[in-house]
Amino acid sequence: TLFPYTTLFRSRSGRTAYGGLRPTDASFTSAALIALNAAVWIAVLVTGGNSSKILDWLVLRPNGLCSVRGVPVFGTTGLSCPRGSTLDPGVADGAYWQLVTSMFTHVELWHIGFNMLALWVLGPQLELAIGRARFLALYFVSGLAGSALVMFFGPQYSGTLGASGAIFGLLGALAVVAFKVGGDVRGILTWIGIN
Repeated sequence: TLFPYTTLFRSRSGRTAYGGLRPTDASFTSAALIALNAAVWIAVLVTGGNSSKILDWLVLRPNGLCSVRGVPVFGTTGLSCPRGSTLDPGVADGAYWQLVTSMFTHVELWHIGFNMLALWVLGPQLELAIGRARFLALYFVSGLAGSALVMFFGPQYSGTLGASGAIFGLLGALAVVAFKVGGDVRGILTWIGIN
């Protein structure tokens, strides 16, 4: 060839416009996330719903609290509880897993229903635009950002749960992609309003 560096300027095949690998099935990742959310939801329901001990370990609680038969006992700090009470751990007590597990935990049918419907409808479109690895990274980073907001601004002893932080991150990213390509963002804004 006359110019040996032309290969540097060719577009990479099999890549999305944003550099991610083009997925063969763009709905697979969304379906896997929905299945994981549904499995956790079923586990919580089977073990007692709102009064489930699993729920106490999965929800995001900035500070732990002691409870007697499900009734919170305030005024305690750290990992020690009065005799006859149990600890519902919080992130400040070392329950760091709650920053992630809370984004897969739901109790109410309408809550998981709206979140998973949004994930099912909008997730494959975003995965097709940015690729599977970036889609998953965006889901987790958005969920962790939601957890960080709860840690800073949420109630101190109250538990927070749901995939809403991750879903809002996906909605925001899809709005940015649609805006960047000159698409109609009204549908995405409608989803944001519904959620």
